[in-house]
Amino acid sequence: MRANLFHSMLIAAAVLVSGSALAVNVTTFHYDNLRTGWNNAETVLTPQTVAHGSGGATFKMTSFVPLDDQVDTQPLIVQNQTITGKGAHDVVYVATEANSIYAIDANTGQVLLHRNYGVAVPIDALPGGCSNNSGLVGIDGTPVIDLAHGLMYFIQYTYTSNVQKYILHAVSLETLLDVPAKIRVSAKGTLANGHTVYRFNDSVARQRAGMLLANGNVYAGFASFCDFSADQVRGWVLGWNTGTLTPLPANTLTDNLTTSPDNYFLTSVWMSGYGLASSATGDIYFVTGNSDYSGTTLDPLHNIAESSAQVSGDLSTVKSLFTPDNAVGLEQEDGDFGSGGLMLLPPQPGQAQNMAVAAGKDGNMYFMNADSLSNHTTGDSRIFGTYGIGGCWCGESYFTASDGKGRVVSSGNSSIGLWLVHGSGAHPTLTNEYFSDGINSGQAPGFMTSVSSNGSSSVVIWGVGHSDSDNDNAITLYAFNGPTGAIIYSGVAGHWPNTNGTANIVPVVANGHVYVATYQGLAIYGLSSGPAALPTSPKQLSPMARVTLKPGQHEVFGMVTAINGTVATVAKRDGTVLKVEMRGAMASQLYAQATVGHGIIVRGKFTGRDTMTADSILHGKDKKLEWPSDR
Repeated sequence: MRANLFHSMLIAAAVLVSGSALAVNVTTFHYDNLRTGWNNAETVLTPQTVAHGSGGATFKMTSFVPLDDQVDTQPLIVQNQTITGKGAHDVVYVATEANSIYAIDANTGQVLLHRNYGVAVPIDALPGGCSNNSGLVGIDGTPVIDLAHGLMYFIQYTYTSNVQKYILHAVSLETLLDVPAKIRVSAKGTLANGHTVYRFNDSVARQRAGMLLANGNVYAGFASFCDFSADQVRGWVLGWNTGTLTPLPANTLTDNLTTSPDNYFLTSVWMSGYGLASSATGDIYFVTGNSDYSGTTLDPLHNIAESSAQVSGDLSTVKSLFTPDNAVGLEQEDGDFGSGGLMLLPPQPGQAQNMAVAAGKDGNMYFMNADSLSNHTTGDSRIFGTYGIGGCWCGESYFTASDGKGRVVSSGNSSIGLWLVHGSGAHPTLTNEYFSDGINSGQAPGFMTSVSSNGSSSVVIWGVGHSDSDNDNAITLYAFNGPTGAIIYSGVAGHWPNTNGTANIVPVVANGHVYVATYQGLAIYGLSSGPAALPTSPKQLSPMARVTLKPGQHEVFGMVTAINGTVATVAKRDGTVLKVEMRGAMASQLYAQATVGHGIIVRGKFTGRDTMTADSILHGKDKKLEWPSDR
């Protein structure tokens, strides 16, 4: 029974019989609720055809569809879908940060329907002018589709009368109109003292993680903007009944401490956009980020920071946690475990327990017992193993190879890694089979992958790189031969001009096509004998793409070389050194923790030629080429 349930979840990407071919629907982030990222019904795109073509046709971009803003969500695909006034089409649905949903013909790139749901929140209205995003934040987390009822669920961030609001929608796939009426997101939780009520705050929360449909409910995770307003914002996992959009009676507030040393709470659920996962029994899984940088507030009952979490489907109970042994250090150095997502493995031969993997900023991938993340023990025996993959603003993928054994695909730093699952016995392990050559990526370490195969053969692993500013901020699609890791294709798929925002792009592979959503565009790839399409250059960025500075205020980029109390020594691009007093930023909760060896963005006023008082501190890129010009 367990294996059958998991198999049905693995094909949550809904395989339909169409003549002799298999047509695949992709209705959720990373294809299924386990988040494997694996389409095992791809008969057209094989290592041979991607690298060398077939019958005079070669693999190339066949169309590029202009969109109204940046896309931070994963495209979703529904076959043979009726669109009002346009008949039945294979449709790719794309959500943008401008609060738009597009329904696009998945084969030709024709825009069939485009609906906008209201003004998105501009960067100047984000806490502290958070800049690890585009100039607008609208639909930021990947929607989820309920095929049985012909609905798509998504959450928009909207700005009306200078007020930020999160709105949950259930819209018809045919019309993109709300069915039933939309509702405003709200929630409350009781803090650890037993009487203080904490209420959801739209103005400081960020809905970034991919949404989840399970147990007759739709779920979403919430995080922060740049760790700003840390005295106000706390992580949430919220759920609503799919039929009525009624909120679940319980919710998971990840940090319900009453106080902390630095008035710093957070414990965000963001996972670089990776989706909340769900098991066959309906439990919900996610990974949390940092909380107070003192490293003293970790608490399995009241603050589940830096942890993989297993929560009951009704969100009433945290059933188990895995917190790495170095969690205090992660807290102190802003080393979020929660920069990556958690993937559940399908059942493995000879293994009674379910398994999971997750990795974060420090580059350790943890191999865990998903039925009991803690194993009720201490030390390394809490998990099956720890494996180095490189820094991970990313999430893993999975496939079963021709030998019948499972493989985990990691993507830390700029390389994919392939890991053989030894799943039988009391203590399963992973064995590394290769690390690939690196892709061109100048952003935060790690990238998202997906996998296509024809059953267990013809495996191709797909990934996307974001080049540095010297290469026109190109987005490049890569294809790797699954068994060997050799790069068999690379080509520019679009652009990403927001250099401080990581491109957590998931390439979607289905029915002989690959879809890559970027800044102001959707690239569609396939086999064609015609000329290749080219990505259009993005429109000029609006002034809102960078926050408006106050009179006398400056913005400086640099690398932290030392911290002495509240003073940071910062090396600028030109090699000069700046002393930055951070006390004001800390006091105003506009402080994303500065760490030696990492880039920061300082906004404030010069008090001397080589000294500055910070109004706010943001995380910056670690590569100088990714730094915009100072202002």
